[in-house]
Formats: sequence, structure tokens, C-alpha cells
Amino acid sequence: MKKATLKFVCLVLSALFLLPVLAACGKSDAGDTFVIGGIGPLTGGAAVYGNAVKKGAQLAVDEINAAGGINGVKITLYFEDDEHNEEKAVNAYNTLKDKGVQVILGTVTSKPCIAITSLTKEDNIFQLTPSGSAVDCVKYDNAFRVCFSDPNQGVGAADYIADKNLASKVAVIYDSSDPYSSGIYDTFKAEASKKNLEVVTAEAFTSDSKTDFSVQLQKVKESGAELLFLPIYYEEAALILKQANTAGLKIKYFGCDGLDGVIDQLGDDVGLAEGTLLLTPFAADAKDEATQKFTAAYKKAYNDEVPNQFAADAYDGIYIIKAAMEKADVKDPAISASDLCAKLTAAMTQITVSGVTGEMTWDASGEPTKSPKAMSISVTAGEDGKKTGSYKAVD
Repeated sequence: MKKATLKFVCLVLSALFLLPVLAACGKSDAGDTFVIGGIGPLTGGAAVYGNAVKKGAQLAVDEINAAGGINGVKITLYFEDDEHNEEKAVNAYNTLKDKGVQVILGTVTSKPCIAITSLTKEDNIFQLTPSGSAVDCVKYDNAFRVCFSDPNQGVGAADYIADKNLASKVAVIYDSSDPYSSGIYDTFKAEASKKNLEVVTAEAFTSDSKTDFSVQLQKVKESGAELLFLPIYYEEAALILKQANTAGLKIKYFGCDGLDGVIDQLGDDVGLAEGTLLLTPFAADAKDEATQKFTAAYKKAYNDEVPNQFAADAYDGIYIIKAAMEKADVKDPAISASDLCAKLTAAMTQITVSGVTGEMTWDASGEPTKSPKAMSISVTAGEDGKKTGSYKAVD
């Protein structure tokens, strides 16, 4: 055989061997299941949120599969780490696309969520974020959310403080570089003026300067504020509580869902958070049957770990996807992500879901209608003197 002929035969054989590999690209390796892809921070500073979302989502998937699936079809959940980073969220999304996901549950935090919304829109993939609260997380018609938006949290916080007569003079420390924090602050300020709450000082920080809050705390101390509103994440909140204690600042603290996680962040200093209030759609010790059932199942599945609001949002998120699929009568696991997106987008405005984070409906904006709950951080000391914190639902 001539060398040229031999070379041609080798090339043909190589191409034949590659065909199965090429055919598999972009297709699911999950078999005859609906494939959901989750994105969130499993490592890094915001990992407490992402891991809770992954666990809550997996618990719901396991329950649904054990009960026979969605319209008789089971679910496969893939979850990728974005480290609360926009670029890594995009990489995670592309990885999930390669795995053939049909629905995106994510992302968990706002900045990464905004980073992938244009991609899910371009690819026409249905996106449901459990906890991305910035307005732009759902700016396209294929995107919906489980949690409250930042504007709703700001309004709700101002209303709660005023209606419960917690304070008449309020100080604020917020992250002006973060859409979550600044979005809540903007609507809080506007609503506070309507409620006759005086914002006596509003002190900003940025992602480049979020370790030393001495200047902001001194201004809060001088302002005569009775309450400090913290529309920020738990890491910075923990630092502020510690530094406020060192500075001798005695004040009430109030936050939103970003403070969920501050107990673990404080560790042995958890006593500093006692009495801190936060608005959230979920309280693990609530007495309703749905919450008690979910909390018990979560603790059983995850070594007695108490679920936080992010776990509850994700758990509800999977059941929301199930309800939308059932409303749309989706039964074919081979349905394309684009065709599924059209069906789910239409179904979302027609369903009502009673979840552990409340009863929810949606309009075409992607925003849920639901009621928040207030929690207070309670601290107790064991026989060894070690203090532990917990979230307690309040009226």
C-alpha cells in the first residue's frame, strides 16, 4: 500500500473514532432525565450561601425523584462553583451547557447572576435564581427569581422598622460597589422618608476597602442613631459588629437576607449579634408544617445542620420548576432547552407555589409576590460556657 493511501485510510479511521465523541458534545450524559444546572459559590467568602443552595436543591431533587419525578421523568442536578465571581460564573455556565442542562438554577449571588443573564437569554434557557436579588438578575423574559428583589427588601426593612417603632433615627453602612447592597439602600432611603424615619448618616464602603470600618462607625456613633441598618453580606457585618464593640458603640442592628450566616462567621464572638434583626422569607424554627417538615428533612440529610434562607430558596426553586413543568405538561426528557424555556416562561405566570419561603406567584417581570418574615438572633450559653447563636422567628 502506498504511503499516501495508508495516510488517507488512517485519517478516515481517526474521523470514525471521533464521531461518537463529537456527537456527544453539548448533549446530556444524564440519560432519560430532566437536567437542571446550578451555579453558586461553593468555595470562597460566600460559600455558606452556595453550599446551602446546593444542599437545598439536592434535597428537593431527591424527594421528587423518590416520588416518581416530574410527570414520570426523574431529575439530574449538576452544580458548578462560581466563587462569587462573574468570570467564573460564565465558565460554570459554559460547563453546564456542555453537560446538556435544560434549566439553570442560579446563580446564587447578584453579580455573577447578572453576568450570565445575557447568556441564558441568548441561548434561550430558562433561568430561575434562588437568591440573586439585584434588579438586573431578572431583566430578561426568560429569568425569574425565588427571593425578594433588592428594592422590595429596602422597602420592607423601612416599613418594618417604622411600623414596629424600632427607631426614629437610623444610620446605614452599605457597600456602594455592590448592586445588592446599594440597591437595598436606595429604596430603603426613599421609603424611610415616607415613613418619617430620619436617616441621620449613610456611610459607604467598597469592595476594595471592607476590612476597616472605624471611620464609618465613628460617624454612626456621632450621629445619634438609635439603629444601624446593614444591607450587606454577613462577612462585612461580622467585622462591623466586632469593631463596633471595640469602639464602644451600643446600638440596635437590622439587616436583610445577606446577614444570614453571620452567626457562623462570628464564631466565639457570636454574643455580639444577640438581638440583631433581619428580614428573610424563611425561619427554620417557624411552626408551620411545611417549614418543620423541610427543616427536619434537611437536618437528617446533612448531619443535623440547620437550613438557612438560601437552602430554603433553592428547595422551593426546584419545586417551582416542577410546578411550571407540570403546568406546561412537559413529559419528554429530550425536549430542547429552548423549547422548554418557552413553555416554562408561559407557565410561570399561571402557577401558585406554597413553599417553605411562603406562597408565591409571578408576573412577566420575573418578580415573586410573597411576604417576608422577621428573625432575631438569639444567643445561649452551654454548660461549658460556650455561646451558640440561633435565628428565632418574631412577629
